[in-house]
Amino acid sequence: MKNQTMQNSASNRLIIQALQAQAQQLLPLITQALSALQYSEIVHQRIAQQNALQTRDAETKIIATSCYQGLTRAKHPQFGSVIIKWQLNAFENHDLSGLTHEYDVLKSLNALLQNQSAQKPFVPSVLTCEKISIQAMEQSQQLTALVMPYYPNGNLAKQLTSQNGPLLTDKHKHHFIKQAAYLVAKLHHAGWLHNDIKPSNILLDAAVENGGHNRSKMHDLVMIDFSLAEMMHQPINSNSAGTPAYLAPERWQGQRATIQSDIYAFGIMMVEILTGERPFKIAAESIDPVIDWATQHCQTPIPRLPLSYSGYQFIIDRVLAKRIEKRYQSMCEILLDLEKV
Repeated sequence: MKNQTMQNSASNRLIIQALQAQAQQLLPLITQALSALQYSEIVHQRIAQQNALQTRDAETKIIATSCYQGLTRAKHPQFGSVIIKWQLNAFENHDLSGLTHEYDVLKSLNALLQNQSAQKPFVPSVLTCEKISIQAMEQSQQLTALVMPYYPNGNLAKQLTSQNGPLLTDKHKHHFIKQAAYLVAKLHHAGWLHNDIKPSNILLDAAVENGGHNRSKMHDLVMIDFSLAEMMHQPINSNSAGTPAYLAPERWQGQRATIQSDIYAFGIMMVEILTGERPFKIAAESIDPVIDWATQHCQTPIPRLPLSYSGYQFIIDRVLAKRIEKRYQSMCEILLDLEKV
């Protein structure tokens, strides 16, 4: 076990070093491309590499390709402070990361919000989507940049850290749970499944004052990251895509995504908001994390909340039910039960 862990650590170090070297080549080129579009004060926050398999048209052999993805903050004379979600790949018409799909989902949801002007926005507006050809890694590549407003208050995951979590009152926690439930309910009502519900995909929008103290602020929430989103009424892929810590038991068993799998992920997040910890975990040095995560979600009993949050237990029992038919059938039912707590 120890040797395996050491090998994994060494392998991870090599991967990180290689990515850092590639980032030193790529990020100046991306900065230059964005600067040409009038973006300034450019700060790259994240870069990652995704590998995919492609088949050549003229040959039968399979070749590996790489797609780089990143998150960048910037300012623009028209849009103000923005966050830019980008991808870089060598195949102009092949979307490896789902960014073009995410753009289409956001456009659809924004159009719906425009038709319902009285409704509070529950997703970010799309300011623009740019496609730029650049020379990188010794070949011509396409940079796709999805531009959205920057949310300075960060995400819900930041509120749940060991540093910030103890500052949250029970009133804050209940507010976050209800607001998050509202977001998921709105998305489902619009005909979409999110498929990756978790605190890092929930942003804090403008604060609603509740008294005069900063810690008394109640924030509206906004949902992000629709790269895995799927329409409810179309054939849905049964691949287990998503974040393992939030993936419903039936997804590990090869079943398709449903409203109930989103509800399960919401349940994991609900426990996390209340207790500061996710209910299911695996060891960092796990040799087979897929098996270990599947075992946790499919076999580990539903968690019991601390006595101070026992009023939520009847909801947790249903959102985290192992079998779909025992789970809530809609987020609207959860919202009604949250009113009873």
